[in-house]
Amino acid sequence: MPKIDELRVKLFADGADESEMLEMSSRPFVKGLTTNPTLMRMAGVVHYRSFATRILARIRDKPVSLEVLADDLPAMEREALAIASWGDNVYVKVPVTNTKGQPTYSIVERLASRGVKLNVTAIMTLAQVRDVASVLNPEVKSYVSVLAGRIADTGVDPEPMMAAAVHLLAPNVHAELIWGSPRELLNIFHAERVGCHAITLTREILRKLPMVGRSLEQYSLDTVRMFRDDATTAGYSV
Repeated sequence: MPKIDELRVKLFADGADESEMLEMSSRPFVKGLTTNPTLMRMAGVVHYRSFATRILARIRDKPVSLEVLADDLPAMEREALAIASWGDNVYVKVPVTNTKGQPTYSIVERLASRGVKLNVTAIMTLAQVRDVASVLNPEVKSYVSVLAGRIADTGVDPEPMMAAAVHLLAPNVHAELIWGSPRELLNIFHAERVGCHAITLTREILRKLPMVGRSLEQYSLDTVRMFRDDATTAGYSV
């Protein structure tokens, strides 16, 4: 198992707590930041643009992915252009479809042709990866976010799909595959193994990074001690 600082896959911090995003951006091992409307709502964000511009005023040297909010395709495109204007390091997150299931490939193509850096998200099939890849501008940096963790939630092993997605994107040297929605720290090494370019990590998973390489014998002993301490503290008896 490689050490964290030896990984090729880039670690992106995923969240919407402003102070945590700023703190994470200062960590050398964090190579980018992502957020979405669900995370922002959970973090109590009230005004999207104010939140985003405050973050972008402080984080200038790492990519920050910010999502469109509209459901109507023309409105999505207008919002994407506006969001892209907020900073040179902004990648605009556009979902692969709207809520009616209408693909967004046409606006992805137009935005990419205008030089907008995109993060096409909520992808869960290889057909979607293929169709997104076909409309990206090979001269413009972009991310393709496959939500591998959500795929795993359905009982499907996402690793073969992610490996295939790497090959689908290979002809476009400026398109990077993101392993999205990971469920555990081990997914970092899954993403590394298949050649993903990046993986998004919540604060809960980021906090587990010091566990990498830990002795399992010591971890076993620490767990036994935890169980014993909790039983003693609670005053349990048989």
